[in-house]
Amino acid sequence: MADLLAAVAQIAAEAGQMALARWRTDFRRWEKEAGSPVCEVDLDVDRMLHARLSALLPDAGWLSEETADAPDRLRHDRIWVVDPIDGTRDYIRGREGWAVSVALVENGQPLVAVLDAPARRERWSAAAGRGAWRNGVRLAAGDRTALTGARVPADVLPRADRDFVAVAKPNSIALRIAMVAADEADLVATLRWGHEWDIAAAVLIGAEAGAGVSDALGQALTFNKPDPQAFGVLVTAPGMHAAAVARLAERGAGAASVSVSVRG
Repeated sequence: MADLLAAVAQIAAEAGQMALARWRTDFRRWEKEAGSPVCEVDLDVDRMLHARLSALLPDAGWLSEETADAPDRLRHDRIWVVDPIDGTRDYIRGREGWAVSVALVENGQPLVAVLDAPARRERWSAAAGRGAWRNGVRLAAGDRTALTGARVPADVLPRADRDFVAVAKPNSIALRIAMVAADEADLVATLRWGHEWDIAAAVLIGAEAGAGVSDALGQALTFNKPDPQAFGVLVTAPGMHAAAVARLAERGAGAASVSVSVRG
C-alpha cells in the first residue's frame, strides 16, 4: 500500500507541476455548460493522468470529470476517480484554491487518495486504514462538538447559519474538505447533487483524519455507481457530525427532492 500511494503521489505531483507551469498564463477557457468552466489545461492534465495511472494499474477502470464516461468501468473492482483540476474557477482566475485530485476506489470505497495543490505548496495523501497526511505531517480533525462557532469555509454565510464562523474558502471542494482533516475548518457541507470525482480523494483524507464523513443526509458515500453522483457531502469534526446531520435534515431533504425532480 505504501508503495502504491507513493507512486500515485509522484504522478499527481507531476500533474500538479504541469498545471502550475501554465497557471497565470494565456490558455483557452470556455464553459461546458452555464456555470461550469473548463480550460485546455484541464484536458491536458487529464490525458497525462489517464496515461500514467492506467500504466500503473492496467486493470483499473477510469472515471474523470474531463473524460467521457464509459459504462465498462462498472466491470472493474478497482477504478481511478480523478479531477485533473478541482477548482478550475480559481485556476482560471489565477487564485491558489485548486488541486489535482486522484483516488483509487476499490469495491466502492477509496483505497488511496492524493490532492496535489502546488500553488499552495501542499500535498495531501491518505491510505485506507493507515491515516492521512499533509506535507508529511499526520492529520487529525478537531474536537469541536458544538455547531455554534464552527469554522466553515465560506465567502458569505447564509442567514440560517450566522452562528458559524466563516474562514477562507478555496474554490476546490476537495481542499475545503481537507481543511476539516487538518483542523482548519470544522464543517463543510453541500446541498446539491455532485459528482464522485469532486470528493472521492478528499473524503478518504477526511475519514482517515478522523472526521465525520457522509452525504448531505448523513448516509454513507459509495463510489463507481452507474450514475456517479452523490447528494451533497458533509464532512465535520467527529463530535459534531450527528448535530450537523440533524441541522441539515429538513433543508437537505427538500433540496434532494427538488434535485431529483429536475434530474428526472
